[in-house]
Amino acid sequence: MNQPQTPLELPLSRAPDAAPLQRQLHARLKHAMLAGSLPPGSRLPASRLLAQTLGIARNTVSAVYEQLAVEGFVLAGRQGTVVAVLPQPGVAPPAPPMPPLARRAVPLSAAPVTECAPAHAPAALRPGEPALPQFPLAAWRRALDVACRSGSAALAYGEPAGEPALRAAIARYLGVARGVRCVPGQIIITEGAQEALGLCVRRPPRLVYTTPAHQYPLGAVLSATRRLQLIEAAQAHGAWLIEDDYDSEFRHAGEPIAAMQGLASQGTVLYVGTFSKTMFPALRLGFLVLPPALLAALRAPLAAMLRGGHRLEQLAMAHFIDSGQYARHLGRMRRLYRERQQALRAVLAQSFDVPHSVEGGHCGLHLTVRLPPQYPDAAIAGAARAYGMAPTALSSFALAATPADNGLVLGYGNTAPGLYAPLLRRLAQLARAARRMPV
Repeated sequence: MNQPQTPLELPLSRAPDAAPLQRQLHARLKHAMLAGSLPPGSRLPASRLLAQTLGIARNTVSAVYEQLAVEGFVLAGRQGTVVAVLPQPGVAPPAPPMPPLARRAVPLSAAPVTECAPAHAPAALRPGEPALPQFPLAAWRRALDVACRSGSAALAYGEPAGEPALRAAIARYLGVARGVRCVPGQIIITEGAQEALGLCVRRPPRLVYTTPAHQYPLGAVLSATRRLQLIEAAQAHGAWLIEDDYDSEFRHAGEPIAAMQGLASQGTVLYVGTFSKTMFPALRLGFLVLPPALLAALRAPLAAMLRGGHRLEQLAMAHFIDSGQYARHLGRMRRLYRERQQALRAVLAQSFDVPHSVEGGHCGLHLTVRLPPQYPDAAIAGAARAYGMAPTALSSFALAATPADNGLVLGYGNTAPGLYAPLLRRLAQLARAARRMPV
């Protein structure tokens, strides 16, 4: 009778869709060592013998042995190739305890995953998401083509502060559209507003974070008197003001409100902007306008922290602005969002038959709907996700939520008006199902 073949002697697959012979042999030997069928100290067959047995080239076996030696599975010496001593599965020492989180990270770790995780799948009524199907892709493609004509030089690192062409285009736009007083040298291009805010807090100054044109999520606007008082208080206490002008381009009632930065004659405001809402989130382009007094002090630190990437996108964005495409796109989107906001208000009154009041809506891409405490907003928002909706619970924005902080933040930027009625009827059903009896 023939002796049964050992795992090493079994033929390798020659099927057209099989892995290369070298990879098959490597996986087979590695599995045998980890499973214990090739115990530590056992000697592997000579490369010539194993090659003859399997009907493959000796170079293939030699390459596999060399790879296993590099990975530490075998030891090669004059006496041949020997299996190394490997740790046995299941006997690893217990993992050490995880170091404690920073104090500021503890509240974030306790937040529901649905509130802090980035949104990937499309969902109706998600706050802050623009109408991406309406974006002028053809015009953006032309802008990218223009950027690519700059040649391979644009593939290297650029200036840490960003492309001069984009900084100049932003300075011109901000002066006209937002009343921001700046020159291109004051502008730092960042990877979205998040990096701009990160740069602001990496030093240890006194900071006051504000969204004066449109508070999130209630939509309040800081009056001119309050702005001047805030600037005066910051100057008196040696503090810097961060003005996050995140969606002020989309104002639906009256004229756009000028930025607070233009009121600060002493240059105490760090102005933060982004193209995530006006263009598209994946662009990851934002900017920070520094006061003149900070430029000299921060030139060296910024050069060390920034690397001047995304150059093609920055050049394309500069062309998009200078060619007038950006202004035309903003005009179209303002009209679209104004119509959607008005439509959502009307359908809320007609189809959302749950006691509520509506706040905000004069700017941005969302409305805030306050609900009585017996309608738990977190439970309603969670249930809505099963139906393709992504409203946000108003209470999730409160550091210590009270019954008055109960409601839903409804985005209308990414949802067509024809869907509002069925969506809000479903949302009302979910609210009634989650209703608690009053105490």
